[in-house]
Amino acid sequence: MLRLADEVSDTRPDTVVIATPHNLRLWGKIGVVTSENSSGRLQASRRSRKSVDLKVKCDREFAKEILYRAESSGLPVVGANYGGSEGASSDMPMDWGTLVPLWFVAKGRRGDPKVVIVTPSREIPLTQNFRFGRIIGDLMEKNRKRYAFIASADQAHAHRKSGPYGFSKAAAEYDHLVMDAIEKNRIQSVMNFQKKLVEKAKPDSLWQMTMLAGVLSVIRTHAQLYSYQVPTYYGMICAGFGRTNLRNRRRAP
Repeated sequence: MLRLADEVSDTRPDTVVIATPHNLRLWGKIGVVTSENSSGRLQASRRSRKSVDLKVKCDREFAKEILYRAESSGLPVVGANYGGSEGASSDMPMDWGTLVPLWFVAKGRRGDPKVVIVTPSREIPLTQNFRFGRIIGDLMEKNRKRYAFIASADQAHAHRKSGPYGFSKAAAEYDHLVMDAIEKNRIQSVMNFQKKLVEKAKPDSLWQMTMLAGVLSVIRTHAQLYSYQVPTYYGMICAGFGRTNLRNRRRAP
């Protein structure tokens, strides 16, 4: 994560767009957070006093641009604010799928990028999440700013019998297919995964990776797999997708 954070920091993004599975779960709708701020805190455990906290400014202008373009394209999308209509009280609570990646990427990094939070839908066809990602990629290319896109995506959740979702051989198979897609720079192939495999593996990643595939269908990049681990009952992959020319690239999805 620190290596990925360094890669993102080197590009000095003006805005980081993050797709998270753990924010608003809007049935049949893709969510775009239009709040002015987002903040959150995670505590290590109930007994521990250790915690991490983060507050970021949101790029409302770009969020609304994404929202309007997606709406005009006929996608099932909705904007979401929390608290006040503007100012300090317009503050979307930050879920752990957002806070953890941004804590590495945004906290104490140069440039102090703004953030756009988007949430995929699992009830709609994958192609619609893909089209949404493609819209984001298209807007990134047309705007004269630097952008990064983060797909916050834990992999299969059925690696251990002692875990809350039990054990399935499909978990290892699913994670292997994801790593293969990354290493071959063919992330769009995740859209072809069998439905039964996904149901058995129980990932939190497919829908965000589909959005990422949409972004990368516009912004051509090379892929790099940093690590794969199964620390508990779920798999975790760290991978980067950057411009071929690292010195001159302006955006780092």
